[in-house]
Parts: sequence; structure tokens; C-alpha cells
Amino acid sequence: MKNSKLLSKNFLFIILILLTSLKAHSSEKPIDIWKANEEKNDQNSETISTIDGDNNLLKETSINKKKTNDEALSIVQDTSLNSKNTKIIGLYDPQDYDLDINMWNNSDGDQLKDLFKRITKMNLSQDASELMNVSILINAHYPKKNITEKEFLRLKSDWLIKNSNFDLIEKYLKKNEIINENPKLTKHFIDHYLSESKLEKACDIFSANSKPITNDYLSKFKIYCLINAGKIEEAQLILDLKKELGFKDRYFEKKIDYLLGYTSNIDNSISQKSIFDFHLAHKTNPNFEFEPDEKTAKIIWRYLSSANLLSSFKQIEITELDKISNIEKAVHNKNYSENELFKVYMRFQFNINQLLNAEESYKSLSNIEARALLYQKILLESEMIEKLKLLKILKNSFKKDNLTNAFDIELKEFLEEIDPTEIPDNLTSFYYTNIKLDNNLPNEIKYNNDVMHQSRLINYFNGDYAKSKIEKDVNNFLKKIKKNKKYSLSKKDVIFLESLKSDGIKISDKFNDLYVINESEMPTDIQIMINNNESGAALLRIVEVIGQDKLERMDEDTIYFIISALNQLNIDSIRNKILFKVLPLKV
Repeated sequence: MKNSKLLSKNFLFIILILLTSLKAHSSEKPIDIWKANEEKNDQNSETISTIDGDNNLLKETSINKKKTNDEALSIVQDTSLNSKNTKIIGLYDPQDYDLDINMWNNSDGDQLKDLFKRITKMNLSQDASELMNVSILINAHYPKKNITEKEFLRLKSDWLIKNSNFDLIEKYLKKNEIINENPKLTKHFIDHYLSESKLEKACDIFSANSKPITNDYLSKFKIYCLINAGKIEEAQLILDLKKELGFKDRYFEKKIDYLLGYTSNIDNSISQKSIFDFHLAHKTNPNFEFEPDEKTAKIIWRYLSSANLLSSFKQIEITELDKISNIEKAVHNKNYSENELFKVYMRFQFNINQLLNAEESYKSLSNIEARALLYQKILLESEMIEKLKLLKILKNSFKKDNLTNAFDIELKEFLEEIDPTEIPDNLTSFYYTNIKLDNNLPNEIKYNNDVMHQSRLINYFNGDYAKSKIEKDVNNFLKKIKKNKKYSLSKKDVIFLESLKSDGIKISDKFNDLYVINESEMPTDIQIMINNNESGAALLRIVEVIGQDKLERMDEDTIYFIISALNQLNIDSIRNKILFKVLPLKV
């Protein structure tokens, strides 16, 4: 290790000499490399690149082109040139969604901050979340008024953390190579996979990153990943250079020294400051033991469960009610198996009278003992209605102690064995509330050619209709409607027709009297955004309007102004997806 440190000092000295030389050379011959580059290109053209297009002077030196030395050099001095290239950070091509690279240009940053703040407080539906992801991950320029690039990037990061779509986060970080710019988001990604004991997945976030890591937490984790991958020299070089520049973390260094084999002494200290610290304690102690309690962070509970470190709970004594209480809380937080909790309940001993009169006996017991008694009685009960009553009592017992989710999977399994047609009226609400029928399964579209917006004409929005044919068929349909005095156009019919007109489909003027457009339905602020060509901000407002609702369940007036807004903004791709969700009859 001493030789390694000596080597690092010499290497550091060489680097400093080089940097001094480069600085001196720069002062003798000042060169505007951006100007030189611009002279090679058309002056009217705009240079666009992703954030990983920044040039790093140190990376271009001929000292050492290894990734390790790039990382080491960055620790000494950050000499990244401030690029004049436009930094575009995102995942999606604007053209794929009929959006524009300048979709944020006219937006006011203060208004965007307020919108993001309100949206992140909501539990968005899948429909709203999908639209939100598209809106903020389009490759587009930053807004320029009342907001910095850093602030806008942080708004995106905060949403991605809130939504926690880790596949999306991974693509976003890797594609744009913005680990340094998003340390909070990167840490969120790493901590998630560490809590699931998926170390390789957590480490893989660095695989597409060519930039030196500047954040201490991420840098320490990368050193650990290198050691885990057998790249000892690379990890040691980075760590030694960090130390030369004043890095100190005794807990981390002790654990790393053990992993590197520099000491055989096991450090028994366990830090819960972060999931990474906790993981290091586990991985550097062959006899690692830890018993969580109610103060233990949820993420550590998840780690203990995924790493199979909660086996001691299986031998828990039924007299240790405090420990059983901790298990109940862990199950409620989905950090421990329901099945294991109910195995503990099964170990409680009750006399025959308590079991026979469980509906009354449980009232005189502690809450944990009461739940154990009720559960055992449910297993013994053969009468369906009596079992259903007991299930309701047991569920309410969990609710009263704020442990609702602790009796979720098991309850559903019990309810699935019951014939819903035999359930008495006073228990039907309980049954249907907790059976949780899956309403997210895709429905088949059933066409109703007697209703315009449910007819096969809607396939136009799915790309299955030629323009000339849709014009002819729609006008023929309207001709029939005009003759049929019993048929009046519904709001969804109007939505359908207005969307066709927005696309340039010609509808005969003789049908204009079939419906009247109510312009007042559009919220004023959204209309102002549309008039100002603030398509990004308008999409965020639509996300807020959808909120936690499913599109197909929203009222027709709301759908009308959402589609109207998208028509005015010419965002046909997103509009078509929404139309195909809300117009067809589904079975």
C-alpha cells in the first residue's frame, strides 16, 4: 500500500507539472477554440449536442488515455471547458411526438417551477405519468426566463425520483451521461438496487459514463464497484488521489482496507447513515448480524429482506410482542412477507373456549394476540358468512393500528375462495373493496357503427384510414345523421369531428348546424399558453388536469378541452393515443 501511495504522489506531481505547462502555453497563445470551430461551419447553422458532447482538456492529453487516469486527473483539477454548444438532455426525439425542440423557449421559469411543485405532490395515474415522462424527456432546449439550466434539470430529476421508474431513470442517465449533474437521481437509482441486493445492476450505471465522478458518495460507490469487479489497481489509484486532496472517511476506509486485504481485522461497526454504508458493514463481516426495530429505515428493511438477513425472525418468541410489532410494521411497508407474519400468528396458543368464541374473546387480548386469535379462527371456520365477518374484523384491527397493508395479499386469497353471489348485502362492500379485481387488463375494442365515435371511423387515428376515404365516409355518415331526427351528436362525436378538421379533413359546410362549439370550456391559462406557443407548459397543465384519473373515466367536457388544446398545438401523436383510449367502446 505504501508503494501505491508513493506512486500516486509521483503521478500527482507529474499531473500538476503538466497542468502548469498547459496553463503557461495557454497564456502565451490565447486561442478561442469555439471560434475556430465555428469558422468551419455555416454561421447560420445551430450546433446541437447532448451534454456528453462537452470537451475535457485533460482527457485529450497524451499522458495516459486510460479511464482510470481520467478519473484521477479530474480529482486534481476540473478543467472542463464551458461549451457553447447547446446542451440537449432527454430521451425522445421531438418529431416522434409532433413536438418542437423549442417547446420550452417561451415559458416562464417561475410558472414551470410552480407547475412541477403541484404535480409532484399528486399521485398521478398511469396515463398522466406517461404524458409527464414524454413532456419532460423530449430532447429540447431549456427555458430561458426566470430559471437556470441547473434548476430545470433538477425539476426533471425530482419528478423521476418521485415516479421511480428505474428503467427510465437508467436510460436517462446513461444516454445523456449526466451522473455528475444528477447525483441525487443517481444515488436514488443505486440505493434502490442495493436495497434489492442487486449490486451488479447498481454498479452498471457507471458503464456508459466516460466522465470522472465528482460526487463523494458516487465516487466511493464506484471505487467499491471496481473492487468488486476485480479492478483493484484502478480503485486504489482513485482512492489514493482522493486522499491526497483531503478526502477522509474512516468508516469507508476501514471497510475498503479489509476488502483490499490490507487488514484482516474485522470492523464490527454498522452505520445506517446510508444503504451503502450498511451494505459495506454486511459485506466486510462474515458474522454479520443486525436486528431491525421500528426506527430502522424502510430501505434497510428491504435490504435485510432481500439479502435473507431476517431469518432470526423465524425463531422469534411469541412473548416478544415488541419484535412481532416490528414485523407487522415491516409487512405493512412491504419489506417483509405476509406469509411469515401469519406463521408467527400460528404459533400462539389459545384454549378451546377462546377459539370457539373468538368474536368476543379477542377484545380482551392485546392487539397482536387478538389478530393471532382471529387468524387462527378464520382458518378453522367452515361457514362462509362467519369467515367473512372474521376477515372484516381482522382487517379493521390492522387498520386501527395503521397497518392496513399488512393484511392485503392473504385477505385477497381468502376472498377469492368465496362465491360473490352468496355474500350478504351487509358484507358486499367489504368484499369488493378488498378483492381488488384487476381493472388494468387491456380491453378489446367493440365497434358500434350506429354511433360515430364508436364506429370503425376511429381507426383513422390509429393510422388505418386513407385521407380520401375518411373524408368520404365521414360525410356519408353525417348525411345519414342529418336525415335521422333521433340521432344527435354527442360530445365525443364533436371531439372526433373537430380532430378530423384539425388534420385538414374536409367536412361539408352543410353539416355545420349539427353542433355548436363552446369555446368557453378551455381553461384560460391553458389557452394563454397555447397562444404563446408554450407547448411544454401546456402539456404539464394537461398532466395536472388528468391527475390521478384514468383518461377513459374522465368526463367528456374535460376530454373535449384536452383534445382541443392538443389540436391547437398540432400535437397529433399524443392526441391520437388519447383519442384511442377515450372514444372506442371497450368490452
